Amino acid sequence: MTTPGTPADVVVVGTGAAALAAAVAAHDRGGRVVVVERSSSVGGTTAVSGGGIWMPGNHHMAERGADDSRAEALAYMTTMTAGRSPTGLLERYVDVGPGIVADLERTTPLRLRAMSWPDYHPEMDGAKPAGRMLEPELFGADALGPWRERLRKAPVLGLPMTLQEATADWRPAYFPEHFDAAEIGRRVTDHRLACGQALIGALLLACLQRGIGPVLETRATELTLEAGAVTGLVVESDGKRSQLAARAVVLASGGYEWNATLRSRFLPGPLTHPHSPPTNEGDGLVMAMEVGADLANMNEAWWYPAASLPGEQYEGRPLARFVGVERTAPHSVIVNRFGQRFVNEAANYNDMQKAFFSFDANEYAPRNLPCWVVFDRQYRSRYPVVSARPGDPDPDWLPVHETLEGLAGVVGIDPAGLAETVARWNRFVADGRDRDFGRGQSAYDRFHGDPSAPHPNLGSIEQGPYYALPVYVGSVGTKGGPRVDGDGRVLHVHDRPIPGLYGAGNVVASPAGPAYYGGGTSIGMGLVWGHLAGSHAASYVTAGAGVGS
Repeated sequence: MTTPGTPADVVVVGTGAAALAAAVAAHDRGGRVVVVERSSSVGGTTAVSGGGIWMPGNHHMAERGADDSRAEALAYMTTMTAGRSPTGLLERYVDVGPGIVADLERTTPLRLRAMSWPDYHPEMDGAKPAGRMLEPELFGADALGPWRERLRKAPVLGLPMTLQEATADWRPAYFPEHFDAAEIGRRVTDHRLACGQALIGALLLACLQRGIGPVLETRATELTLEAGAVTGLVVESDGKRSQLAARAVVLASGGYEWNATLRSRFLPGPLTHPHSPPTNEGDGLVMAMEVGADLANMNEAWWYPAASLPGEQYEGRPLARFVGVERTAPHSVIVNRFGQRFVNEAANYNDMQKAFFSFDANEYAPRNLPCWVVFDRQYRSRYPVVSARPGDPDPDWLPVHETLEGLAGVVGIDPAGLAETVARWNRFVADGRDRDFGRGQSAYDRFHGDPSAPHPNLGSIEQGPYYALPVYVGSVGTKGGPRVDGDGRVLHVHDRPIPGLYGAGNVVASPAGPAYYGGGTSIGMGLVWGHLAGSHAASYVTAGAGVGS
């Protein structure tokens, strides 16, 4: 096993998908690689995620009867990015991404398959109804040996059930009878992993096969420079500081969503419930800033609305759960304290949550915070509410009242506004069309709705008792940081690469800008730029740059 003192050509900071892809690429191009990880487990944000990879033009699309073209992908991405990311980075992703993914399958244990998920705005020019999103096949964790116990635990997506099974094939939220409990039990017994854990398991095994064992509980705190070039890291382990010399450093240490100071400086609203590991405090961002890195996209995150249950924790911090079916299924609406709807509840999680930050000039506060999912007995009898299943007793954490007016009084919603909104909603349901926000008009909305209902997303709210689930601002990671070029090189404020410094994943300014093209955009970007950064870092070392050159 490597240690902080092991000589290195390339040091990679972090153990998420971007980091491990960088380590594999740097090794395969001749570099001696050391991976350092702040926490005691491997996987970063990727390990607690769905593990999807958004990749236009990938070699698995035919499995879903889909095809793709460079022009279509770029048309869609350009519209979504809204001019806030260099065109060259979008072209780089489309041109090299599919080959990088195919190469990972060829050279590592990672195996992928295409999903039936649509792009997040499937009606836009160049979008696709299926095939661009990939997910890892189930992974047998026993292949990792003792490292199996070092994989980061996924507190929400921990069952060995693929996203395709969860959202399309089985859909247990809508068809609990389709959930194959016996099969899941066999997978648990066999230590099979799904989602982000499967992706990390495969990439970790690839690293171990190359002799790269991540150095855990080792926090990178400072970059070292010599004549303007990065020459290593200062790390902290067991309360001691030491220097790790290297010829190049790849930062892939995650976002800054758990750093309250950075959140307050850069984000457009109060991110209170991150879904990621609490160690994501912006270590890589701060180190890059200290050596003059230029920053971009700092006001953006991979948004995902959250729920929180009393007493639930993850690594000593409150656990945030995803709010999904609660807002896409029929018989529910999201309202603010005025009792008003303000968004298409069934739209993709990233874009719909941006409406939370609308500013109220009269109140000088976010108009749509706090907010709640309001639903009735029809919803409660059919669909889950966070961890409460249909038929379970109503949990203490879920506000409930026999009347809408009483519910409004319990949680602090304007009762007249709520009554008016629900009456208006019920008229839309009767007409079969949401005339305010278009809920259910997109194929994306309907894909995530209830296919057995009269309308997948629309249903009346008229049968008491009534419920109000608080919804909080959540995120699976921030997406702003140092700017990088098409090779993953970190750029200085004077628009030149900082020699020896690279970045990938949520620590850098995402080439996607404000966009979330489809499921797995963050991991797709991380894998591609991780591979590019690791490859270029190894070439930089081979060319004689860095320490001792």
